[in-house]
Amino acid sequence: MLWRLIAHAINRCNTPMAIDVTHIDYSHMSGGLVRMMDRFKEEGTLIGTVEEDDYLREDANAALLGLLYDQRVRAEYAFTGAHRLKERLGHLDMAKIAAHDEDAFRELFAEQPAVHRFTNKMAENTQKVAGMIAEQYDGNAANMWNDGADIDTIRKRVQKLPGFGKGKASKVHYVLHYFGHRDFSDAAA
Repeated sequence: MLWRLIAHAINRCNTPMAIDVTHIDYSHMSGGLVRMMDRFKEEGTLIGTVEEDDYLREDANAALLGLLYDQRVRAEYAFTGAHRLKERLGHLDMAKIAAHDEDAFRELFAEQPAVHRFTNKMAENTQKVAGMIAEQYDGNAANMWNDGADIDTIRKRVQKLPGFGKGKASKVHYVLHYFGHRDFSDAAA
């Protein structure tokens, strides 16, 4: 019995934990990202599992790709797309993704479960985004926002990426805030 208690305590210590986030106003929004933020308020997880949330907190490239994939699929599926991609590639190295053979990348992207339902276009956009992140931000999407840039500057940077229009760019600060990449609790939306 004592060993079970010790094992349970050890497992609890090794279990990922949700982070504390100051909630910011998103009442003007609707859609899947709102559902995720509502879940976070109620359950402490955005995606549905703390492990998936932690993955997006640990990897800025994954968080950015999640936002890219948040189009015409359930938001939770979109934000786990980068994890599926990493499992297939063994990395999320932006320079390697950009240089990957396009046809082979599309096939890898389409393996079931697909990274995204729009395999051809999203695979193409992923490689283009990866190329820009590799060239302009030293392969790390966090360099788009970790220089102290204000939210308007970050939105403009994101909007220059393939597949990111004004609508997606307007969501970036929620993604960065709720996945712990930047605190926007003091910034106006």
